[in-house]
Amino acid sequence: MEVILAETAGFCMGVGLALKKLDKTVGEKENGDKINTLGPIIHNPQVLEHYRQQGVDVIDSPDDANSGDTVVIRAHGIPRTVEECLRNKDVKIHDATCPKVKKAQLLIAKQAAAGRTLLLFGEADHPEVRGLLSYANDDAIVFESLEELKNILKPGTAYFLAAQTTQDRKLFERIKKYLLETLPEAMPILETICDATQIRQQEAIEIARKVDKMVVAGGRNSGNTRRLVQVVEEQGTECFHVETADELRAEDFSSAKTVGLSAGASTPDTIIRSIYETLQSF
Repeated sequence: MEVILAETAGFCMGVGLALKKLDKTVGEKENGDKINTLGPIIHNPQVLEHYRQQGVDVIDSPDDANSGDTVVIRAHGIPRTVEECLRNKDVKIHDATCPKVKKAQLLIAKQAAAGRTLLLFGEADHPEVRGLLSYANDDAIVFESLEELKNILKPGTAYFLAAQTTQDRKLFERIKKYLLETLPEAMPILETICDATQIRQQEAIEIARKVDKMVVAGGRNSGNTRRLVQVVEEQGTECFHVETADELRAEDFSSAKTVGLSAGASTPDTIIRSIYETLQSF
């Protein structure tokens, strides 16, 4: 069985920078120092366990940090009010927010200051989205589909459009086209979807079209990984979403001559390699 590995599989720039910052913080730790991440640094349970074994705890709120602790802000960013609360505490702060997410926050803040209402294409319960919303006005709207958007637009409202950085680029283009054709006034459109996300999705689509089956590796709570599964399945290709090689079963691939392998932006190379080698052994 031939296994085709996506060239884009593995850490994106933002994840790589966040983990590099956390590694540096851990490496400089002195006896007695306490390191926390405010929320999971990335959405991958195996990576989180690796850091837990190094003494890094995940906290849910600035209130959980003690005086003198080091707190690393997660790659997804945090809400503005939470960051303000954190900066008012006696803690050392290392901001590992992805630069693309930080840029999106600032772009949203600028449009909100002009009095516009945010239309945000994303998952309402995703930590990045909660952070982005905190830079918008209170009337901001989150939606996950074009159909949902069509039911919430109000005449006479000055909108602007943005997206969670890991969203589906093709769907975003359809949403953008609909809004430009529907709304009477020109509307600012913020291009906040990360280029790496777009390239990764496109490669997964191209591989899915020429293989019998597909495997996508990554955390089940990872939005960008779930999106990869979605775009693969839209090609009509059977897709297996796994976190580790242990979840693979040889019988699922017995009829396949070619299998594609891609991975989310928070999936370590060690896991990708393990899955690749396991597939080759079938």
